[in-house]
Amino acid sequence: MSELTGLFVVKPESVTATKGKDITFVAKVDSSNLLRKPAMKWLKGKWLDLGSKAGKHLQFKETYDRNTKVYMFILGVYLIRCVPSISSLLSLCQIYTYEMSIIKVVDGDAGGYRCEVTSKDKCDSCTFEVTVQDNSPKYIFCFNCSGDAGEDAGDLDFSALEKKQQVVQEEVDVWEILKAAKPCDYEKIAFEYGITDLRGMLKRLKKMKKVEPKKSDAFLRKLDSAYSVDKGKRIQLSVEVADPNAQVKWLKNGQEIKPSAKYVFESVGNKRTLTINKCNLSDDAAYECVVGEEKSFTEVFVKEPPVTITKLLDDVHTVVGEKVEFEVEVSEEGASVRWMKDGVELNRETAGSKYRFKKDGKRHILIINEATKEDIGMYYAFTNGGESKAELEVEDKELEVLQSIADLTVKSAEQAVFKCEVSDEKVTGKWFKDGVEVQPSDRIKMTHIGRIHKLTIDDVKASDAGDYTFVPDGYALSLSAKLNFLEIKIDYVPRQDPPKIHLDTSGTGNKNTITVVAGNKLRLDVEITGEPAPTVCWMKGDQVVAEAEGRVRVETRKTLSSFVIEGAEKPDEGHYSITVTNPAGEDKAELFIKIVDVPNPPENVKCTSVGEDSAMITWDPPAFDGGVPVKGYLMERKKVGSSRWTKLNFDVYESTTYEAKKMIEGVLYEMRVFAVNGIGISQPSTNSKPFMPIAPTSEPTRLMVDDVTDTTCALKWRPPEKIGAGGIDGYIIEYCKEGSDNWVQANEEPVGKNQYRVKGLPVGEKMLFRVVAVNIAGRSPPATLSQAVTIREIMENPKIRLPRHLRTKLISLVGEKVNLVIPFQGKPRPVRAHSGKYTLSVQIENMSDSADIHIQVVEKPGPPIAVHVTEVWGFNAALEWKPPKDDGNCDIIGYTIEKADMKTKEWFMVYEHNRRPSCTVSDLVMGNEYSFRVFSENICGLSDEPGISKNTAIITKTGLAYKPPPFKEKDISSSPKFTAPLVDRSVVAGYATAISCAVRGHPKPKIIWMKNNMIIGEDPKYLMQNKQGVLTLNIRKPSLFDGGRYSCRAINDLGQDEVQCKLEVRGKLCVMCEQGPTSPVMVEWRDHYSARHGQQHGADQD
Repeated sequence: MSELTGLFVVKPESVTATKGKDITFVAKVDSSNLLRKPAMKWLKGKWLDLGSKAGKHLQFKETYDRNTKVYMFILGVYLIRCVPSISSLLSLCQIYTYEMSIIKVVDGDAGGYRCEVTSKDKCDSCTFEVTVQDNSPKYIFCFNCSGDAGEDAGDLDFSALEKKQQVVQEEVDVWEILKAAKPCDYEKIAFEYGITDLRGMLKRLKKMKKVEPKKSDAFLRKLDSAYSVDKGKRIQLSVEVADPNAQVKWLKNGQEIKPSAKYVFESVGNKRTLTINKCNLSDDAAYECVVGEEKSFTEVFVKEPPVTITKLLDDVHTVVGEKVEFEVEVSEEGASVRWMKDGVELNRETAGSKYRFKKDGKRHILIINEATKEDIGMYYAFTNGGESKAELEVEDKELEVLQSIADLTVKSAEQAVFKCEVSDEKVTGKWFKDGVEVQPSDRIKMTHIGRIHKLTIDDVKASDAGDYTFVPDGYALSLSAKLNFLEIKIDYVPRQDPPKIHLDTSGTGNKNTITVVAGNKLRLDVEITGEPAPTVCWMKGDQVVAEAEGRVRVETRKTLSSFVIEGAEKPDEGHYSITVTNPAGEDKAELFIKIVDVPNPPENVKCTSVGEDSAMITWDPPAFDGGVPVKGYLMERKKVGSSRWTKLNFDVYESTTYEAKKMIEGVLYEMRVFAVNGIGISQPSTNSKPFMPIAPTSEPTRLMVDDVTDTTCALKWRPPEKIGAGGIDGYIIEYCKEGSDNWVQANEEPVGKNQYRVKGLPVGEKMLFRVVAVNIAGRSPPATLSQAVTIREIMENPKIRLPRHLRTKLISLVGEKVNLVIPFQGKPRPVRAHSGKYTLSVQIENMSDSADIHIQVVEKPGPPIAVHVTEVWGFNAALEWKPPKDDGNCDIIGYTIEKADMKTKEWFMVYEHNRRPSCTVSDLVMGNEYSFRVFSENICGLSDEPGISKNTAIITKTGLAYKPPPFKEKDISSSPKFTAPLVDRSVVAGYATAISCAVRGHPKPKIIWMKNNMIIGEDPKYLMQNKQGVLTLNIRKPSLFDGGRYSCRAINDLGQDEVQCKLEVRGKLCVMCEQGPTSPVMVEWRDHYSARHGQQHGADQD
């Protein structure tokens, strides 16, 4: 039998059953530490539940011995032998016994079985084998049936047959033959070899088979039949294989396991190990190790550790009516805790409203709402791993006098009030005067509210004097006091007190300074004392504030003067004074009202510089900070053409310069800024001008000197390698003397070509040159010449470039002409100053001849001057200009004219080779504005720079002048008219409510609220609001007396209108019930009629 572990105290054994016979298996479970009755399952193989096969062949039984608290489940006829040492344990434990019986065993009943017991938080299982053998007789045997055979009675006796055998046979090992034979051949072999004790032979053969298990070709050592592991622990399953290089597969419930952090495979030599980390209940399964065609099986059982109590219960001593809490702490969260009182289990179904159960992590709390004497006892908390107990003691609560009644001395017609307070608000009592119980009347009232008891006597008379006593019901206690009647004659003398202003501005910061947010309402209530009642005068500077209706007004009552500003505005700021006077004197107080508001928007938001994906934004602070210092700014941006603004910061930014980042190069953006002060956020600023994040280009490349004269230097270069979305607007050329860093810009405007001649340089100086590319993003890094250039005409030695046919001897016949063309070069090259008349003379002996040669050195002309638009008509514009000052030392052969729309600023050619210094440009677009430029041209080409028109041509729209109709002011005056009426409502007393309606009319109507046709005054219970014509009357915590018919009336000079509704205030139904055989049940109710008239219909006791 397997080792006893977990819940099992007796496990079923593996047996060999005889075919056709009955067999019974017994399992016993210890339930002394279980919270509920365990459940047993009998399984065959891995998952076949035999409970569904119960019938004639399979029978199950459960029994329980009440004397020893033992349950038994029995199936079958025969019991399998159990471990004897367990019998002494059964009498001390609560044992469940389960039995499974197989009736008339057949061959199909052979195989592996498993029994599994589970409780709420525990489980255990065990396995056993059933082998079926067929013992039907195949030979005729001789039985020794003598009556004195004793223990051998019924055994087979082959002695007679042995005597007949005369042949001596060779000695053989009969056990090797039996181990290799089939069970059906055992009787034949025993008969052949003379074995008479067949039962002993079977027992010995069974032991030999157990000792020598069947050898496996693939496994040297297989898995154990079962493994057990605690939940959360690690377990290793290992086998030894015959081939060190063999590959194994691990299966769980028939599914292959993949290696992971939970399942770790190890292979060391012949050993193969599967490690399961942090086992949980899902790992309770059947596992297989597969090598080729062979398999090794096992089962893993995961056990949950018992839940222990880490913090025990504490005894509680309390008084009647108090709340009691028993708290216990367990070792695991989510564990089940069972509560019991004096052996009776407490749960949510049986506890009712008396007990409450609370779980908070590992803490479990039993709450008794109001302790009584019946709750005295011992309370237990049980888990599957421990228990704790505590005792509850409840005592009667003593009545304490918190406030006793006091002696009173009152005058005639005054009110006398005796008041006392006791510790228990449920205690009732009676009032006595001179030992006689006081009865209530119209003049005498007795009240009991909570813990306070009052006796009120109105209009006191001399007969009311005496000793008064309050006696609480059920307590040996009394409170006494005396009422003394005093009758005094007083001669009235008019009293005069000087007036006094009681002004409290302690919570407003500076003394007598009141700060109001613009748009809010200011109501300053000033208490005034003085006898007789003083007159009040409010002033702002030298102007008296009138006591009339208006936005700024004064409301005066007997001892209170209120200064009201509706919707405070900035002009309301200033010094105010209040003066009170009466015949006894005068008092005056001054105060300053400061109006604060959100600041004005920031100003002058602009972009100062841009980068590849960023821009630097600056702005000016708001002109008005709202009366409160500006804390900082919030920025937003959007793409041009989009309506979606993106916030750039959520925390207030204090500076007025901000670098906006993470923008897209080449996209136009706009920015706006909000100012923030202690009151709020300003309106947004005007949008900045659109800007585009663009990175400057890289430096120009291959900068070199093309030519040098005595005063000029010609440079040329290649465009930058990286240009970007901003393109190139042109180049700026700078120079400085060698050894100096004072760079001088050579050109005022950027040049668009990749060459430039710097003029006006000092002769003989060594100069450095650099070129910078310019676009909307700014200047690129400069491209600088590596060496200084000396400003001096480069002289080239004369050089004759002799043609190839002249490099040999030239042979010519006598009388032939000889014409030689010989090219040569040298410097200086011709300039315009070299133009003129040259004479060539040829002399032979005393004869000569000469010829004049005229040489003209020319270059490109300058730009035309004084280009301007002389006239615009229809879709045409007339241009005129003057010839350039520098014609390039040759005649001007024409002009090229271009136009550009001021919106796009793209240039288009209009005329070329125009010979006259004027032209007319046609086909212009109506509504557009045009600019023009003119290039001069000679035989060298167009001028490098154009002449640009000083004025523009605007093509106006003709014949489409809009003549708006004359404006006629509309009379919008109207009498008041309610657009949304009041609606009847039903509300619960004690909960704030509101009724609303909407009205329109011009001039703005005056609003009057009424209840039951009575005007509602300045009652603080009512709050009246008017927002854009929406009228609301808020009622704070209405009582039953606030029900009735409410109406709203709107009045102006043109008429009036009125709406009304009914407001019903429902009272609360109060039901007080107390469970118990002797406790009364009191029900108190009020209907709407009785609530309004202060009458209580009844209070019944059952």
